[in-house]
Amino acid sequence: MGDAVAIGTPNLWLIFVAFVFVALLVDFFALNRQGAHTVSIKEATIWSLIWVSVSFVFVAWLWWYLGGLDEDPAAQTLANAKALEFVTGYLVEKALAVDNIFVFLMLFTYFSVPPEFQKRVLMIGILGALVLRAIMILLGAWLISQFHWVMYVFGAFLVYTGVKMWWAAGQEPDLDNNPALLWVKRRMKISPHYDGERFFTVVDGVKMATPLFVVIALIGIVDVIFAVDSIPAIFAITTDPFIVLTSNVFAILGLRAMYFVLAGMHERFHLLSYGLAIVLVFIGVKMLLIDIYKIPIAWSLGFTVTTLALTMLLSLRIPAKPGESGSAFPFEPKQKSDPDTKSQSEGG
Repeated sequence: MGDAVAIGTPNLWLIFVAFVFVALLVDFFALNRQGAHTVSIKEATIWSLIWVSVSFVFVAWLWWYLGGLDEDPAAQTLANAKALEFVTGYLVEKALAVDNIFVFLMLFTYFSVPPEFQKRVLMIGILGALVLRAIMILLGAWLISQFHWVMYVFGAFLVYTGVKMWWAAGQEPDLDNNPALLWVKRRMKISPHYDGERFFTVVDGVKMATPLFVVIALIGIVDVIFAVDSIPAIFAITTDPFIVLTSNVFAILGLRAMYFVLAGMHERFHLLSYGLAIVLVFIGVKMLLIDIYKIPIAWSLGFTVTTLALTMLLSLRIPAKPGESGSAFPFEPKQKSDPDTKSQSEGG
């Protein structure tokens, strides 16, 4: 029933927008008040818990608003269905955001971004992700409402992405030959050094982009790639635009704090990319089977949580091989050099 009813009334949209605006305002105020500084695990954990709590306060309020406590069985059924859709969508997007975080970490490491500058870069990246997802969700909702076959396209794309993510797991990304990075380098002069949190600086009278600007540009590209991946995933759970957008936005809002919590743990959870790949394939298959058999949302939630928990537990029990603690996705993996060729080049 939840999928058949769209609950996005003007009042609900206004309340949601006001809710997010206040949350972002508080976050911006805290960011500017603290200034550039290295975020501690304690600070990041507190903010992560705050964002998760805010998300569940919102869904609890939504459940109550839709009639979760009413005596009308129809209202209770609708409230329960929408709350379950939100929680499932939120957890799926939160899980996909973990891979997003590991990509941010990879970029920060590659460009040696000082820890005290990472917070502002992440905030800009998150704002970009929010805007992109809002646009893509509205476009996706319109396409699905007009053309049912788009669900099959989304499903096939998710299966393809899941397979690609599986093969990229445990491989090192080839950032040196990344087309976007090469394109930026060809068209802009890049300073070899940072200049505080500035995106542009002047070196010997020549205006140059700082490495921080290049990082922002690449994070923007990563935002686009992960938005294209995650939006079809949420539409497999519900086609209600309000639930799709709200669960996406609340999953992203805590991304910055979650980054600093997980940044030091990426090597421990080296198998997580495999779990995310399996979840994407499962959701893709669910979309492809939508006219044959509709997999219950509760099953999707259980499968997602079980798969991710299992891969995290296996990561703790199975040590990572040297150089195989991350994933090349969404970039191309670095080609492994042939030992014979390498020895010949060194000898010659």
